Amino acid sequence: MTVIVVMGVSGSGKTTVGVRLAERLGTGYADADAFHPPVNVEKMAAGIPLTDEDRAPWLRSTASWIADRGERGGVVSCSALRRRYRDVLRTGGDVWFLHLAGPMAMLTPRIQARTDHFMPVSLLESQFADLEPLESDEFGRVVQVSNSVAGVVTEAVAAYRGARADIEARRAGR
Repeated sequence: MTVIVVMGVSGSGKTTVGVRLAERLGTGYADADAFHPPVNVEKMAAGIPLTDEDRAPWLRSTASWIADRGERGGVVSCSALRRRYRDVLRTGGDVWFLHLAGPMAMLTPRIQARTDHFMPVSLLESQFADLEPLESDEFGRVVQVSNSVAGVVTEAVAAYRGARADIEARRAGR
């Protein structure tokens, strides 16, 4: 079964959309933030961007969760900003990426309004700088987050269901 990776920069709604998407599809959900080692959380909370070396164990843990979902599928929220990070996630199994996209001007107030998250608004610019769009050989869809959460989830479900034939063909070709 395929795991949907809800990706994007901080404040794009990965957790909110991921939870609702999993509920709508009747599958399991995880927030990859929970897979960060404590030192990563401390660095980000202090406004220090992570290095690729910092991200490596986190990405491997997220890929492991994807692998553990096996035939059940699931949804995981993970920034997955760069192609090489998404390549690590794909080592866990079949994935379909849902890239939640929106302009910095819209996401900044969202982050500023949060009281329950470690990621400061000061890191948003570095996330946009790191963001690499999905490439043509990466299964997924970009959805603008200017729509309501319900609208984003509805669009995501329709796109995912539409992509199922491609996903099945890719799996059969292995």
